[in-house]
Amino acid sequence: MNKLYYQFPGTWFGDCMPFGKGEEFYLFHQRDNRNPCPFGEPFGWDLATTSDFVNYKDYGVAIPRGTDEEQDQFIYAGSVFEAEGAYHAFYTGFNREYPKQGKASQVLMHAISEDLIHWTKTQDKLTFTPQEGYDPDDWRDPFVLRDEENDQYMLILGARLEGPKTVQSGRTVKFTSKDLKEWKFEGDFWAPDLFVMHEMVDLFKIGDWWYHVVTEYSDRSKMIYRMSKNINGPWITPKDDAFDGRSYYAGRTFELNGHRILFGWVATKEECDDKNNYEWGGTFVAHEVYQREDGTLGVKIPDTVWNAFENRKSIEDCEISCKEARTEKVVFDNCGDIFSFEADVSFTEGTHTFGVRVYNDVETQQSYQFIFQCEENRYICEKNPNWPWFTYLSQGSERPIDLVPGKKYNIRIIVDDTIATIYVDGVALNARMYTKPGDSISLFVSEGSIEVSNCSFSKELKK
Repeated sequence: MNKLYYQFPGTWFGDCMPFGKGEEFYLFHQRDNRNPCPFGEPFGWDLATTSDFVNYKDYGVAIPRGTDEEQDQFIYAGSVFEAEGAYHAFYTGFNREYPKQGKASQVLMHAISEDLIHWTKTQDKLTFTPQEGYDPDDWRDPFVLRDEENDQYMLILGARLEGPKTVQSGRTVKFTSKDLKEWKFEGDFWAPDLFVMHEMVDLFKIGDWWYHVVTEYSDRSKMIYRMSKNINGPWITPKDDAFDGRSYYAGRTFELNGHRILFGWVATKEECDDKNNYEWGGTFVAHEVYQREDGTLGVKIPDTVWNAFENRKSIEDCEISCKEARTEKVVFDNCGDIFSFEADVSFTEGTHTFGVRVYNDVETQQSYQFIFQCEENRYICEKNPNWPWFTYLSQGSERPIDLVPGKKYNIRIIVDDTIATIYVDGVALNARMYTKPGDSISLFVSEGSIEVSNCSFSKELKK
C-alpha cells in the first residue's frame, strides 16, 4: 500500500477535477472499485481535500451517479468553477446502454453548490448535447474558464468527428456564454487531426503565454500541451510537449496561492505485472508546474511532498569512473518500500550512459534503473537485466532531456511502494515497479565518469 501518494482504500483513483480555495485543494475525482474490472460498476464523483498533498480529508460522494436508466449512469470528467454567486460543476453524463437505444451516450451536464460539499444537479443537459457532425459517443471532459479579454465564459471539451474510431479526428471544441446559462457553440477550438480523441482538456495562462493541455490515447497515450500568446492560438509545439511518461495520465491543473498543481494519476499495470500494459485508474500523484524563461513548462515536486521526509542521510561527494566498461557504487542499503533520494550529477565528455538503480539486489544485480543515454538525449525507466526478454514493458517509460557534458543535473526520486517518480531539471517520469528484487540504491556509469554531490536519502516520513 502507498504511504504517501493518495489512493482511497479499496478503490483506484480516476480523473480528477481540482479546485482550490483558501489553503485547501479540493480533489473531485472518480473512484473505481474494479468490480470485476475497470469501469465495471458505475461511479460518480467523490471528494477529498488537502493543503499539502500529504494529509487528506475524505468527504465521500460529492455528486452521486444517476440510475442505470438516467443519462449520468456514470459521471465522467468535468470541471469545477466559481462564478455568478455559486460553485458550478460541469460534468459528462455517460450511459453505456444509450447507444443501443439510439441515444448519445455522452452529454454535458451541470450541478451547483454553495459550499463545495453539497451539490444539486440542475438536469440541464440540452445545450451541451453533441453537435451535428461530431461523434455522439465521444463528447466529454468539459473545462470552464473566464475569458476576461472578451468578457465571457468559455467552455471547452474533448470531441471527435463522426466516423471510424481509428480516424485521428480528435479535437477540442468551444462554447461561450455571458451568464453560464445560455451557451453558444463556437465550433473547433483546436483541431490538429493528430489524435483519435482529446481528453481532459485544460486551458490556462502564465504571464504572456496561454497553454492548452490535452490527454490523448492514440499516439503516445500521454498528456501533451501547446502554447500561444493568444487564447485562440495559433498553437506552438514545444520541443518537449509532455509533462511525464506513459504511466501518468489524465491530469488537470489548478493554481492556488502562486502554485499551479497538475492533478494526474499513475496507472497500474494489468495483474500487477511489470510485463503487462497499463490500465485505467491508479494512484494520485501531484506535480507542480512552473514556467521556464523560454515560456515552456517544467514540473517539480511540491515542496510539501519533498519535505514530508525527515532525518536525511548523506554521503560524501565522489567520482565514479570506468573508461571501457560499467561500474556502480551502492550508496544506500536497507531502503524499504518508501524513500526519497537526491543527488547532483555531472558527466564527462564521451560518457556512454549513467544512472540510478533502485530496488537493487547487489548479489544478483537485478534492479530497476533510470538510465541516462548521453548521446541520445533521453532517460528511460527499465529493469536490469531485461532478461529473459522482456521483463519490463518500458514503452513510453522515457523522457527527452538535453544531456550536456559538465552540466550539473539535480536528480530527485521518490519511491512509494510500486510507484517511482523521478524529476531531473523539470523533466519528470513516473513508473510502476512490482517485483522489487532488492533493497539498495546505487549509482552507475558506463564508458565514462560522473561526479556526484549533494547525495542524500530518507526513508522516514514525518509523523
